[in-house]
Amino acid sequence: MQSAKYIGAGLAAIGLIGAGVGIGTIFAALIEATSRNPAMRAACFTQAVLGFALAEATGLFALMISFLILFG
Repeated sequence: MQSAKYIGAGLAAIGLIGAGVGIGTIFAALIEATSRNPAMRAACFTQAVLGFALAEATGLFALMISFLILFG
């Protein structure tokens, strides 16, 4: 039964991979947009930070579920 907890926690933590990929994609797009049009840096940065926060929140939810499975 204990091994099932570890497997479940590991599967729940897979959501962290998606958050990492999402954050990388967001900032890669920010760098590309800034290099194409430097005048739009402030507007693009504001939206990139919002996207980063949403992607990070998704990763934290996955981490919380993983900890709940493991220690709950």
